[in-house]
Amino acid sequence: MTAPLYSIPGATAPAAGATAVPPEPARTVAEILAQSQVESVMDELDRDLIGLAPVKTRIRDIAALLVIDKLRAQHGLAAQAPSLHMCFTGNPGTGKTTVALRMAQILHRLGYVRKGHVVSVTRDDLVGQYIGHTAPKTKEVLKKAMGGVLFIDEAYYLYRPENERDYGQEAIEILLQVMENNRDDLVVILAGYKDRMDTFFQSNPGMNSRIAHHLDFPDYSTPELLQIADRMLIASQYRFGADAREAFDTYLQRRIIQPHFANARSVRNALDRARLRQASRLYVDRERALSAEDLSTIAASDILASRVFANADRDEP
Repeated sequence: MTAPLYSIPGATAPAAGATAVPPEPARTVAEILAQSQVESVMDELDRDLIGLAPVKTRIRDIAALLVIDKLRAQHGLAAQAPSLHMCFTGNPGTGKTTVALRMAQILHRLGYVRKGHVVSVTRDDLVGQYIGHTAPKTKEVLKKAMGGVLFIDEAYYLYRPENERDYGQEAIEILLQVMENNRDDLVVILAGYKDRMDTFFQSNPGMNSRIAHHLDFPDYSTPELLQIADRMLIASQYRFGADAREAFDTYLQRRIIQPHFANARSVRNALDRARLRQASRLYVDRERALSAEDLSTIAASDILASRVFANADRDEP
């Protein structure tokens, strides 16, 4: 196997004469969990994200594998560093970036990466526009990501076979080398639509063979989207007024079947527009003394003024 492209920076030898006392090795799952505080990260994932039960179960399974591998190493059993590169597939707004952040924390706390940070990039961050431009760009991104997680959104755009002068293949080849030689210091997560990622892997079998974990992120149901809206409003100190929550439920049922729906992102955008309408509604009554309740309440009319309702009315006979 070729030498890694990067050495671990910042490593220093112990001072002369210093005698470091190694910590007592953990012998139980409970001891490793107590030392790493991994369960608190998974609890945060449960709190931060509505639904996504299959994804959360898979993350817990991966964490369990890493914990057991550490215990195997304590007993001198074969515990080769597992390949942890992943692929997250699903529609926009389904929590892929949030899960990547939590995954990086888990890997860091269990000692599988040094830093636990996430570097999020797209094709434009990796692929150059002319000969000799791609390799430096890709290697600079990899250098920043070392010790953590490299999250490549819409990774299939790296490969454009219809363009003979495209330099994406060069970035893929560099990624493949680093994913193999530096897998003990870097985890790569590819993300995008499932059908496009499947096509990408068919065209790049070397990349597919290096991905150990495939996680599919389902779309949120309407009740889950409504819960997400509740949490977003609470976080920004707003609330639904009388009948406003029911109006937003109806909005979601109509919006979810329209083009370009992006799950939680679309919920956030809809609430932002409702806040704009609320602000305009309050602004026109300039002499009125506004209470904290007035300033924090989204009225049903702020929801029903959406073009989603206007378009629906025009479509009806």
